[in-house]
Amino acid sequence: MLFLLLRMTWGNWTTVREFILVSFSTLSYELQALLFLLFLIIHLVTLMGNVLIILVTTADSALQSPMYFFLRNLAFLEIGFNLVIVPKMLATLILQDKTISFLGCAAQMYFFFFFGAAECCLLATMAYDRYIAICDPLRYPVIMSRKSCAQLAAASWFAGFPVATVQTTWIFSFPFCGPNRVNHFFCDSPPVIALVCADTSLFELEALTATVLFILFPFLLILGSYVRILATIFRMPSAEGKHKAFSTCSSHLLVVSLFYTTAILMYFRPRSNTSPEHKKMVSLSYTVVTPMLNPIIYSLRNNEVKAALRRIIGRTLSPRKL
Repeated sequence: MLFLLLRMTWGNWTTVREFILVSFSTLSYELQALLFLLFLIIHLVTLMGNVLIILVTTADSALQSPMYFFLRNLAFLEIGFNLVIVPKMLATLILQDKTISFLGCAAQMYFFFFFGAAECCLLATMAYDRYIAICDPLRYPVIMSRKSCAQLAAASWFAGFPVATVQTTWIFSFPFCGPNRVNHFFCDSPPVIALVCADTSLFELEALTATVLFILFPFLLILGSYVRILATIFRMPSAEGKHKAFSTCSSHLLVVSLFYTTAILMYFRPRSNTSPEHKKMVSLSYTVVTPMLNPIIYSLRNNEVKAALRRIIGRTLSPRKL
């Protein structure tokens, strides 16, 4: 329904019916073929890794705590985020199919905003879970009950809808009068809004507000949570207790660092200081590389996940007793 309304609006305003994704067209075809192989491998590893996280945290009875419930939601988000961006990018590299329809561009941008905003909120929710587990362990089972976890996860997913709906509807209600070359490998808002032939200052103010609300504000919540967590850990009397407490949140802290470092570099730097090619490299970090690293980080740095994997593999490979 949303895109039907948009299409009625576009028909009266725009002369552009499709966009051309510049992607990595400045590189030679041979180098683009190598990038295709590299990104295809990363894409497959991302999908398999996140699916494995979902299966392990679902199948193993020892991984039914709130932390792994949120991790499972994060894996679903990473799969969606990756599928929105990477398949089209692979097509532009190997098939040289750089066109994307008006509706296709709008849909890609919508789900990019949706999964991105939802992931920011879910990472903040995961930080809150670790904060309660370490700073208020006695009340943890009550505060992070199954109902509370479901509500927090649902709120994180729902947070993506308003920002995606407002941003995408607003951008594609602008007139596009001529140039249709998007200097990026997907339909991100800055390179698309650069093609608009109208005053976009009000939209840019709204986009900055949305960026603060859905990137900076969750980041500050995460930062505040970890300040309290670290203060609690340092007050623990035993070295073993400190190590155990820190190990439960180190994976999440590393994932947050990777995600927010690249996101802040992308959306909080002045335009004049950042070239399009640099923006593409930064975008590759959080759209392609980070979703692949997340399941690796949670698998290799988490003893409970590694133990669960060994149990599942052992049950699968061992002969069944008659």
